[in-house]
Amino acid sequence: LAQVRCLYEKKIMALSSASNRAAGNDSDTRVAGCLLTGIPGLEHLHIWLSIPFCTIYEVALAGNGILICVILSQPGLHEPMYVFLAMLASADILLSTSTMPKELANFWLGYSHISFDGCLTQMFFIHFLFVADSAVLMAMAFDRFVAICFPLRYTTVLTSLVIGKIVAAALTRGFIIMFLSIFLLKRLYYCRINVIAHTWEHMGIAHLSCSDISINVWYGLAAALLFTGLDIILITVSYIHILQAVFHLPSRNAWSKALSTCGSHVCVILLFCIPALFSVFAYRFGGRCIPHYVHILLANLYVVIPPMLDPIIYGVRTNQIWEGAKQIFKKLVQGPK
Repeated sequence: LAQVRCLYEKKIMALSSASNRAAGNDSDTRVAGCLLTGIPGLEHLHIWLSIPFCTIYEVALAGNGILICVILSQPGLHEPMYVFLAMLASADILLSTSTMPKELANFWLGYSHISFDGCLTQMFFIHFLFVADSAVLMAMAFDRFVAICFPLRYTTVLTSLVIGKIVAAALTRGFIIMFLSIFLLKRLYYCRINVIAHTWEHMGIAHLSCSDISINVWYGLAAALLFTGLDIILITVSYIHILQAVFHLPSRNAWSKALSTCGSHVCVILLFCIPALFSVFAYRFGGRCIPHYVHILLANLYVVIPPMLDPIIYGVRTNQIWEGAKQIFKKLVQGPK
């Protein structure tokens, strides 16, 4: 295994030098592009790792695709809660698709080269979709807060116009955050070896630079705390009010129904927030404690595991979606009449 790893590292170094010479500038990563190492330390397992990654990716695509089809095809699901759920499923498809095809090409074909602009583009879309996911989860928490705490005002508060404004605000916020990230990366001077483990971490690209990246470090941390952290705080506050309202309901049956409605959402929030915050803080502060391959492996899993599990959680715990999915499969089996 040591010999295999040594040969792999020599191959990466040779490819890096060749790409730099072909670019005519040994110190300009922007011209030469980057070489993706996959999961460093586990190169000999890339073929085997590709099997679960590919399977999870296919399940994520199928599950979220079915979820969107069920919501669109069932008139009873054209409500704010399910509109937000369809948005979450769409973002999950785009998030996993932004990374997995390139990752699998690296695992299977050894196609490791990516242009510098390609790195920035991939990083932009992945973080943009991550911020959009966070905003959608916050909107879903607000939806449950209004539905349980102010049920008589639900239809007047969450109108189509309000939903449209929420969507526009989520997209605008994500664009602004990532535009500043791209600007901070483009201003740097890149002179180090252009080998990178993965391209969707802001600091992973910044560390290729010979410039002072302290602004990038603090901006990345501030963005994670002020935006994703703020979303988590608002979601937590919403659920505190929801629990207070639930415990004032007159019957245990009403308790059970309200908590069951919110249970799926809480599971998805935890699945989204815990790995995300771990990834952000581990990359910045846990470099010496956590092996590098563990961090990269978890980062790769993070973009496919939640998209795979989200439709399963909602499908199992939400009767309307489960029944809608069964109707669609029944029609497919019976065929056109």
